Amino acid sequence: MIKGNYLLTIFILIITVQTSYGQTYSIHNIKEDKWHNFERKTFTFNQHKVWIVQPKKALEGNPWIWKAYFPDWHTSIDSILLSKGFHLAYIEANNLFGSPTAMNIWDQFYTYLVNEKGFAHKVALEGISRGGLYVYNWAKRNPLQVACIYGEAPVLDFKSWPGGKGLSKGSQIDWNLLKEDAGFTEQQATEYKDNPIDHLEGLAACKIPLLHTVGLHDSIVPIAENTTLLFKKYIQLGGSATVYPMTIGKQELQGHHFEIENPEAIANFIQSNSYPVKLFKDAHLYHQNMGTLKNSFLQFTLHKKGRVAFMGGSITEWGAWRLKIEQFLKERFPETQFEFINAGISSTGSLPGAFRFQQDVLSKGKIDLFFEEAAVNDRANSTSSIEQTRAMEGIIRRALLSNSLMDIIVMNFVDPEKLKIYKENDTPFEITNHSKIASYYHTGIINLAKEVFERIEANEFSWENDFKDLHPSLFGQEIYFRSIKTFLNRAYAQNNIQMQFQPTQIPAPLDRHAYFKANYIPADTVMKLNGFEIQPNWLPKDSYETRKQFVHTPVLVAEKSGSELTLNFTGNTIGICVNAGPDAGMISYSIDGSSFITRDLFTKWSGSLHLPWYIILADSLKNKKHTLTIKTLDKKNERSKGNACRIVHFLVNR
Repeated sequence: MIKGNYLLTIFILIITVQTSYGQTYSIHNIKEDKWHNFERKTFTFNQHKVWIVQPKKALEGNPWIWKAYFPDWHTSIDSILLSKGFHLAYIEANNLFGSPTAMNIWDQFYTYLVNEKGFAHKVALEGISRGGLYVYNWAKRNPLQVACIYGEAPVLDFKSWPGGKGLSKGSQIDWNLLKEDAGFTEQQATEYKDNPIDHLEGLAACKIPLLHTVGLHDSIVPIAENTTLLFKKYIQLGGSATVYPMTIGKQELQGHHFEIENPEAIANFIQSNSYPVKLFKDAHLYHQNMGTLKNSFLQFTLHKKGRVAFMGGSITEWGAWRLKIEQFLKERFPETQFEFINAGISSTGSLPGAFRFQQDVLSKGKIDLFFEEAAVNDRANSTSSIEQTRAMEGIIRRALLSNSLMDIIVMNFVDPEKLKIYKENDTPFEITNHSKIASYYHTGIINLAKEVFERIEANEFSWENDFKDLHPSLFGQEIYFRSIKTFLNRAYAQNNIQMQFQPTQIPAPLDRHAYFKANYIPADTVMKLNGFEIQPNWLPKDSYETRKQFVHTPVLVAEKSGSELTLNFTGNTIGICVNAGPDAGMISYSIDGSSFITRDLFTKWSGSLHLPWYIILADSLKNKKHTLTIKTLDKKNERSKGNACRIVHFLVNR
C-alpha cells in the first residue's frame, strides 16, 4: 500500500486526445506522485482510473508489465522490473471479472499505450487472484500481443471462485455481481464455457510462456481447479507452463495469501520473455480505406441489429479467424443482436462467388457488413484475369445495388505462390485485380498476403514452423484475426452516433460485362434432354469426397458419351457448375449454332474429389435470347475413369 502524501503535482484539466489513427481518448484528473521511489502519473482515462509508473531509465523499446488487479499488492516483483527499466501500467476495471466489457476497456488502454506512448507491442501480464480472469481472457483474445503471463494464486474459472461450485466456498456477493454484470442466470453462469481454463489453443499456438506462484493449501482459489487444470490443458496443447509453490513464510487467508519467496526469479522470467523488445510491423500498413465502416457502426449502435456475411473458400468456411471476428463484434457491440452468415465454401473463388452470391448471401436479408476473400482460390483454380475482375466487380457492385449502406471489406489471404511472387518484387495478379475493383468502389482492403510475407521477411515468424500452410495453423489464424480486428477497431473508432448514414454513390461499371446480374439456372429446368437425366437428390456412387453444398440437390447427369442437352437462356454470359469427380469426361458445346468447342471437365483435384467446378462457356454475348447445346464426348482425360458430366447449376448473367 502507498503510505504518506506523495502528491507532487495536480493538473485540473480535461484533455481530448485525437490520435493519428482517428481514435479519441478522454484524459483528465492528471496527477503526478511517487510510487516506491518511482515517478507515477495517475489520471482518468475514458472514465477509468489508470496509472503508469516510469522507470528511472527506460529500456530500449519500452517493455512493460500490466497489472490487472490489486496494484499495490506484492510490489517487490514490480519494483525489481522498474529498476531494470520496465514501465508498469494499471487500469481500474473492478468488479467486471474479466468480462467482455472489461476486455473492451483493456483494448482501448493497450492501444493508447502502444500507439501513443510508444510502449512495446508485446506486454507482460500480471494477474493476482481474480486478476487471473482479466489477464487470461485478454491474452486469449490477443495472444500475439502478449510476451508472457505471471499469475499469483490466479482465479482461472469463475465457477470455482466466486461461484463456489467446486472445492472453494466462493463468495456469494461477488457471484451475484458477476452474474449481474454478464446478464447470466445461475444456469448460464455454471454452464459457461469460455473461462481462462477453456479454449487455450490459440494461446499455446503463439507459444506464450506461463508462470504461476501458488499456495499449496489455498482453499479460496484451490489450485486443483485453477492452476493445475489450466496447466494440464496448456501443456497437452504444447504450451510452456511453470508452477512455483510458495512454502516459506506466512500462509494467511486460508492459504490464499503467501509471501513471495524469490521475487528476483519471477522478475527474471518476465524480463527474459519481454526483452530485448522485438519490433513488429503494424497491421494497418496493409490496410486501405479504413474509413469505410460508418454505416455498419451506426446500424449496430443505433438499431442494435446486425447481419454480417463472410464469403470465401475453405479458409473462410472453417476459419478460426472468422469465429473470433464474430466474437469480437458481439463484444464490441454488446447490445446488438447479430446474425452471422458463413458463406464460405471450400474450393470456391470469385467466379463461383459471383454466381452463388444471391443464393448464399443476399437471399438471407439485408447485409450490413460483408467480408469477401477469393485471392487464394482464384490462383489455385487458375481463374483468368478477366474472369477475376468481372466476378469481383459483379460481387461488389451487386452488393451495393442490393444495399447502398452495406460496408464491404475485401481480403487477400496468402499461399506459397504469393510468397514467391512477392519475393520477386512483384504483386500477384489476383491481388492487383481484386484491389483495383475494391478501390474503385471504395471498399475496405486488407492485404494479408503481403502482411504475412513481410512479417516472414522480417523474421517475426516462419512459414514452415509457424504459419505452416495456406490453410493457416492456429498461429496463422491469430495473424489473420489480429489484422482484421485492427482494421475494424480503427475504423469504428473514427465514428460516433452523431454521424448520419451515408449511402455509397455507385459509379458506372468498370466493365459492362461484369457479373453483377449473375444467377443460377437450376439444372432441373432444362426441358430438352437426350441421355441426360435429372437425379433429384444426387449423391456419388463411389466413396470419394464431396462438398456438402453440392450433394442432396438436383443434378443433371450423363455418364455415357453421346448424351446431349439444349438450354434456352437470356443474358450475356453462360456457364456451368459441375461436380467434377474421378470419372469427369469431356464435353463439346455450341452457342446459337456456332462451331462446337471442346472442354475437359477433369481437374487436377478430380482424382480424389467430386469438385464443384465453375466454367464460363461464353461471355460478352449480346444480352438477348440464346441457345446452348452440350454433348458428352467419347474421349476423356487420360487420368479420368469415365465420361461423366454432372451439372449442378447453369450460370447466367442476365
